[in-house]
Amino acid sequence: MVAGIRTRIETGLADGSRWELARRAPCAALRPYVRDLMGYDERSPTPRSQRQYPKPYVVVIIEIGEPLRVTMGGDPRTTTGRRGGFVAGIDGIYATTEHDGHQSGIQVDLTPTGARRFLGLPLSELGGTAVALDDLRPRTHRELTERLAEAPDWATRLDLVEATLWQAISAAGVETARVDWALDRIERSGGNVRIESLSRELGCSPRHLIALFRDQVGLPPKSVARLVRFDGAMTRLQSGPPISLAELAADHGFSDQAHLARDVRHYTGLTTTEARSLLPRVAELLG
Repeated sequence: MVAGIRTRIETGLADGSRWELARRAPCAALRPYVRDLMGYDERSPTPRSQRQYPKPYVVVIIEIGEPLRVTMGGDPRTTTGRRGGFVAGIDGIYATTEHDGHQSGIQVDLTPTGARRFLGLPLSELGGTAVALDDLRPRTHRELTERLAEAPDWATRLDLVEATLWQAISAAGVETARVDWALDRIERSGGNVRIESLSRELGCSPRHLIALFRDQVGLPPKSVARLVRFDGAMTRLQSGPPISLAELAADHGFSDQAHLARDVRHYTGLTTTEARSLLPRVAELLG
């Protein structure tokens, strides 16, 4: 891994908060397992709260500053806020993140099988909650956070995170080829693929495929496909040109607009109009 040459620093102002983002493409060895890698620093004059919609990948937050408070599905009994960061598994529950005016850290978006390799445990154990990273990889995490706090710049921090990820992922003895293939098919279809056809092409029973997905993804394939379809629609609303909800539903494989509305309510707890209004536009974030 070549240190520091791929990092791009961006700054912006959104809703009164000033952001600094450090972005880079993962190194070649990590690309099958890491979808995105980003350092962030947000400063706001007031406390901030944001609703996070579920995604078809595993989010790892490594905090450098004060801890975020995370609440799953609006249930205050699930609120966590331990220093150091957390892992959010793949599920159908929205999260609310809160801070008191400053947050800083690194976000790693892992593919499901990348997370299975990095964490070394069945991803079904992460469903519906944000788990403190210190509980999952205590020694690795403590060493990493200490070094991140001492690092002089974002490039060095991201180098440290990449090295830590690769050390764990490359040493994992988990065979994920079947699930990787099935996930690729689901994503390429936008979530519109029959699970029976996946198991038939893989030469295994639907029951066996479901068991593999629960271990290496955290959800059965049908639920993953539904989440991929929802995420595609939300991404289209966020970054694409204006589109009617009826067109959005048709383009992303929903049976009709009502079907889209039901899934949006399921995943966000909001109406489609409300959910769209809370999506940050990429241009607003980057300025």
